[in-house]
Amino acid sequence: MIVMPTFMDVHGGFAGATPQELAAAHEADLAFAAEEGVHLERGWLDPASGLVFRLARGPSREAVLRVHERAGHPATEVYELPIDLLQDAPAAIMA
Repeated sequence: MIVMPTFMDVHGGFAGATPQELAAAHEADLAFAAEEGVHLERGWLDPASGLVFRLARGPSREAVLRVHERAGHPATEVYELPIDLLQDAPAAIMA
């Protein structure tokens, strides 16, 4: 089994967003995620700042960026998360 890299993306513009607007944004992401080979795993909203944080697995940072660009709410930041501190940290530190 091939394990895809994990990414955290950040995008703004969601201050004051309603639950319906957030659901529509998520549906827009899903419409393009499969085409880009991206699986959206989790998402969080900071209502005070309007920032959305999304955890995704995919073939590349660029693929994650394309999902959000195509959906109409580009991510301003995307970080690859190569080490899972709860699962990988001891092995990564020992390597």
